Amino acid sequence: MAGMSGKTSPRVAVLMGGFSAEREVSLVSGAASARALRAAGYTVSEVDCGPDLPAQLTALCPDVCFNALHGRWGEDGCVQGILEWLKIPYTHSGVMASAIAMDKQRSKDVYRAAGLPVVDSVIVARDAVEAGHVLPPPYVVKPNNEGSSVGVYIVREGTNAPRLAATMPAQVMVEAYVAGRELTVTVMGDRALAVTDIITDGWYDFDAKYKPGGSRHVVPADIPADITAACLDYALRAHRALGCRGLSRTDFRWDESRGLAGLILLETNTQPGFTPTSLAPEQAAFVGIAFPELCDWIVKDASCNR
Repeated sequence: MAGMSGKTSPRVAVLMGGFSAEREVSLVSGAASARALRAAGYTVSEVDCGPDLPAQLTALCPDVCFNALHGRWGEDGCVQGILEWLKIPYTHSGVMASAIAMDKQRSKDVYRAAGLPVVDSVIVARDAVEAGHVLPPPYVVKPNNEGSSVGVYIVREGTNAPRLAATMPAQVMVEAYVAGRELTVTVMGDRALAVTDIITDGWYDFDAKYKPGGSRHVVPADIPADITAACLDYALRAHRALGCRGLSRTDFRWDESRGLAGLILLETNTQPGFTPTSLAPEQAAFVGIAFPELCDWIVKDASCNR
């Protein structure tokens, strides 16, 4: 176990909940992870993370923290910094990689430097977005530092500038819209697992991701071999370029009318969901890794200084 004392069954604290927009998803991911870890033989505590998290962890004194938090504060380097300070080994990516991956615009800078394909985007004030088109339609408006399709607006050709919800941040990302299929790849350490084709009736939004029947997953994706190879290659390169550790999942859009030129990278998720409809456990199962085995691998990969 990376950075750990070699104990065969460490005490694991599963970090879940928190207070981001993805709290409810994290609670489901955390509960599923805790069940799987108990099935794998670990002693598990479930921790609903709040402002007293350092005190909670000091009292529990776990050997490792399994990070099942999603969204801000749990996925953006904040909780990782707390765990580094407390010297508790933890799972998934470290402070820097988590912070960069959560910032969509800075992630794109890293992708470009690594020669990975992305589309144009700008960070602008929400007032400017509501005042008029800052990019030619169609385009997408979304927070720069949230996940799970929280607060995503698609602005079509021939429509007015959008009115954004009050919960949207003062600065938002406006990104050129890419037509096509939604593909995703999970990376486990140094291995890209598979390509999933995500099929929905509309946009792959929050409900499509997490509600039963909201989307259909085809794994392996029924796509040409060169597109499969490119997705696997790009996801692994993104994982490495960002400095990710453990598990990550990279999302793509593919305009099949343009072949390989139509494949673009959207973002990398350093804390993939572990809910019953989540993609990473599904891809692991496809390559023969059962859920308890996957969670066991993640715990054994844990360390500080990630």
